[in-house]
Amino acid sequence: MTREAAGASGIDGVLLDVDDTLVATRDAFRGALAAVLDRYAPGADLDAALALWRADPGGHYRAYTRGEQTFRQQRMTRANELHAAVGGPVLDDAAYDAWDAVFDAAFADGWAAHDDAVPALDALLAAGVRVGALTNARVGYQTDKLTRAGLADRVEVLVGVDTLGVGKPDPRVFLEGCARLGTDPARTAYVGDELDV
Repeated sequence: MTREAAGASGIDGVLLDVDDTLVATRDAFRGALAAVLDRYAPGADLDAALALWRADPGGHYRAYTRGEQTFRQQRMTRANELHAAVGGPVLDDAAYDAWDAVFDAAFADGWAAHDDAVPALDALLAAGVRVGALTNARVGYQTDKLTRAGLADRVEVLVGVDTLGVGKPDPRVFLEGCARLGTDPARTAYVGDELDV
């Protein structure tokens, strides 16, 4: 498909979520949680821990994306809530730093593109569609993730929670992505894995 054909379809640009859209983050979280449970709560149910981590019942990650908590605050709170559920110790600042080092190392080791990510991005680019990403994580962190997953050279724009100080679903984030991509919002699609954002 040529750029003209892509334009005729009504789409000039696509903004994609990173986690669990381009990168298989759920699998990476499983590895990270397995590492911390092995150290801090041996024998705890990994599937239950993963479900709790992903659900974030206290809404701490969403509070972070609204600019109400720092990244550290939300993750330390979530780590302690996880430990309360699985029988791990309470983490003070120093203990959390050690926990986070274990978590982050295992998490980064699991960063890999979904099997269909490269073919989908290549097809969009071959069609002349501009490709960017929107994420509710920090730009530097997600740049590292996209690089490790082999996708960074296919994504020309990355807007993160630190770009404007808020994340999705705030409309400003989507408009900023379109502005940086150079596409009209009415002719730009967004693809992600969470319907509420």
